[in-house]
Amino acid sequence: MNINNFEKVIYPFFWVEHDKSVSVCLNVGEYKTEIFETREDEGFEGNGYDWASLAQVFLEEKKPEFINIVKFDPEGSMFCAYSSDADALKAFIISFKEACEDKILILDLFSRAELD
Repeated sequence: MNINNFEKVIYPFFWVEHDKSVSVCLNVGEYKTEIFETREDEGFEGNGYDWASLAQVFLEEKKPEFINIVKFDPEGSMFCAYSSDADALKAFIISFKEACEDKILILDLFSRAELD
């Protein structure tokens, strides 16, 4: 998969390359806000920390082979996952994006996310 195609597949997430690692990020508040609205009364806002909680459940349940490879570093306005293994992070974000597009699956995963 060439980089242009990859960027289209993961959009609105975006890829960032660093010297010794790579990151994939999302500016929150514009994508899949309805997921977080389902638990708004519990304090979920759809911020970067909420996305990281959702991604952690996804990682543990759907991609456990990446648990020690993909890490999260969210901020209030941005979700960010990073790794020194670019191929692992690419596989993670492609599958996470696919999960986000599956409403039943993503709501099920989100039901087990913990408020940070």
